[in-house]
Amino acid sequence: MARHEDPTYRLSEVVGTSRESIHQAVRNGVERAAETVRHLDWFEVKEVRGTIRDGHVDSFQVTLKLGFLVEDGD
Repeated sequence: MARHEDPTYRLSEVVGTSRESIHQAVRNGVERAAETVRHLDWFEVKEVRGTIRDGHVDSFQVTLKLGFLVEDGD
């Protein structure tokens, strides 16, 4: 089968969480997804939200769209 020079991607969505920051929530989501998905190549932040406890920000939740390469068949 011929190799494809222009990449094709599949998409997946995850929600990363953190009590520290939005940035850490992104990192946590990407790192956790990378444990089970091969060829992760890019992410897009789709939504940011969080939880409030006793009038203070308790945690951050970031919805991420992840793009990963479709493998060539051998």
